[in-house]
Amino acid sequence: MSGARPQVIAVFGGSFDPPHVAHALVACYVLSTVRVDRFLVVPTARHPFDKQLSPFEHRHRMCELAMAHLKNVEVSSIEAELGGESLTLRTLKALKERMPTVQLRLVIGSDLLPGTRDWHNFPAVEALAPPIIVQRVGHETDHGRPALPAVSSTEVRRRVRAGEPLTGLVSPAVAEYIDTHQLYR
Repeated sequence: MSGARPQVIAVFGGSFDPPHVAHALVACYVLSTVRVDRFLVVPTARHPFDKQLSPFEHRHRMCELAMAHLKNVEVSSIEAELGGESLTLRTLKALKERMPTVQLRLVIGSDLLPGTRDWHNFPAVEALAPPIIVQRVGHETDHGRPALPAVSSTEVRRRVRAGEPLTGLVSPAVAEYIDTHQLYR
């Protein structure tokens, strides 16, 4: 008789500056269509390609707000705990060290696939956490899977700067947080 299968954790890293409805939909989609037990949202602490980001504490809190209503979804501060430049392989190794009995799966948008050649040791990332590819509009790689709505953090930030409504792009809690903390102005 074989033992129970190991717990599978989907790891979804990103800038989340800010987290929007498509990020929440990724969590719902993966939990609904892939055999995973938990979904871990991992905001980047310091972007490896020097992308300017809002402070980690704001992005982490907005992720908590954006994902609060979703079952089996957690937000991790591991990249801030590790310090330094955020590298996917380093983060996955640290998660595996903390949870040695789990199987990790990396959630990645199809739009990021061409850039993985620039990642630090992507073949090792794939070996440690076999990817779950989520289709993004305009970057479809597998026409058997639906693409998620074309919502971007860039568009959310643009709308905030222009004073336009965020209805339908971010959760009301995230919109309120952005307003309260005067982010992206």
